[in-house]
Amino acid sequence: MSYFDNLRTFVRIYELGSMSAAARDQRISPAVTSARISQLESHLGVRLFQRTTRSLTPTEQGRIFYDGACAVLEAVEAAEAGVGDATENPRGTLHIAAPLGVGRRLIAPHVPEFAREFPLVDVRLRMTDRKIDLTAEGLDIAFFLGRPEDSNLRIRKIADCERVLCAAPAYIAEHGHPKTGAEIDRGKHNCLNLRFPGATEFQWELSTPDGPRKFDVQGRFECDDSDVLTDWALQGAGIALRPVFEIAQHLESGALVTVVEDTPPLPVQMACLYTHRRHQDPKARLFMEFMIERMEGAVKG
Repeated sequence: MSYFDNLRTFVRIYELGSMSAAARDQRISPAVTSARISQLESHLGVRLFQRTTRSLTPTEQGRIFYDGACAVLEAVEAAEAGVGDATENPRGTLHIAAPLGVGRRLIAPHVPEFAREFPLVDVRLRMTDRKIDLTAEGLDIAFFLGRPEDSNLRIRKIADCERVLCAAPAYIAEHGHPKTGAEIDRGKHNCLNLRFPGATEFQWELSTPDGPRKFDVQGRFECDDSDVLTDWALQGAGIALRPVFEIAQHLESGALVTVVEDTPPLPVQMACLYTHRRHQDPKARLFMEFMIERMEGAVKG
């Protein structure tokens, strides 16, 4: 086992707070994970973690060593990126995250093209509609819709995405065609909601004659997969708030129609998050530029 592998494993255990989580993250066995930490501790002559049957916490020496280990790994990555024609022929693995709809429609279809152009780069794409922690989850780039909460990360805006409230003709025939936010407020219609860990009440921000206003919406169905909301809407189960690029084909076919047109949803920002050091990494920078060029056209077109 190389010393750098041991350092990488230590950093991921420290960030994730679990040996088993770090093992899954690095695609190695728990036994290898434990062995790497034991080797590091033997080499340093200190304990890096306090272990019990229920918890694992860094020691004071472990906290000090973490900062140094991160600096070493970042220096190695920078040195590797600067060797030869790294910008022309980048190498290594990229860990990317994206919302399900964005990942499925705007990123995943172009990954093989990127791989053909840059054959030495491996892409690990994780798609989820839940909120993610870029640093804790070991990600290089995270695409997202909405407003990021972590101001310590860099943001590259891609586009403003138009959104609509939509429903199937069958739902409208049975429940009526609401024109304003007041007609869907506080349980007056069955609203299909995106639920993820940490979500509380549901509010849809709509554009009214008096400016943006948040409406409390309720519904019988919730899901953490945005595509499921579209499927439910297609089946006449309720009203969904969806980006236009994700449901354009259904709007064109008439399978879904817009509602609440007099107070439409505000656009949502599509952007990507990355750390300062990742922007210096040629493979990360090239991946962002490659995908953004294609995503801008798809969202605006």
